Amino acid sequence: MIELYTWPTPNGHKVHIMLEETGLPYRVHPVDIGNGDQFKPEFLWISPNNRIPAIVDSEGPSGETARNSASMPLFESGAILVYLASKSGRFLPENPRHRWSTLQWLMFQMGSIGPMLGQAHHFLSYAPEKISYAMNRYTNEANRLYGVLDRRLGESEFVACAEYTIADIAIMPWLRSNKKQGVNMAQYPNVKRWFDAINERPAVKRGLAVLADVKRPPPDDPKWRENLFGATQYQRR
Repeated sequence: MIELYTWPTPNGHKVHIMLEETGLPYRVHPVDIGNGDQFKPEFLWISPNNRIPAIVDSEGPSGETARNSASMPLFESGAILVYLASKSGRFLPENPRHRWSTLQWLMFQMGSIGPMLGQAHHFLSYAPEKISYAMNRYTNEANRLYGVLDRRLGESEFVACAEYTIADIAIMPWLRSNKKQGVNMAQYPNVKRWFDAINERPAVKRGLAVLADVKRPPPDDPKWRENLFGATQYQRR
């Protein structure tokens, strides 16, 4: 059984979707990041970087039973996707060329899509001051990255190769907030074609429904802002 510690964010949804696509059994443990659950010692044991998602696999990577193997804790969403692909034998191609292409586009999401689109969203929606330099910088970078994807998806049905992989699973959830990133997806028709097709997958719909009913405080809630953006985030633990 996969014990999943998560919250409905783009990084959380990546793993929700992967678990639904593979059919691996899992149990959800909500980690309310606005409430500060990510700083609790029991969660930090699993995820030292106090970020969701994280998993604990009671069977370990080789599928042993808990009686003869230690459980496997894992944090970082990209690593979790590779782990689940290895465990299930799905969505990470065996063909070496396609496999390395998948891993390079997964790194593109981890190093560019996530951080840069996240910064665009933050400075456009959450920053207490409207800083024109930051807003323009990250909006421009967000649009540049959509352009990179659009060019790639003009060459290939899916991001890494001709088949659906963990690269697609990693990237798609980050594009759901395109308007809040300063992006008009209609300007990127290849991205829109791919995005719409993936969103129609039954497992994707189920993955996006995980914790969809949780109640979130308004963005100006002091406790929420402190836990996500305040000094609490930067304390040594």
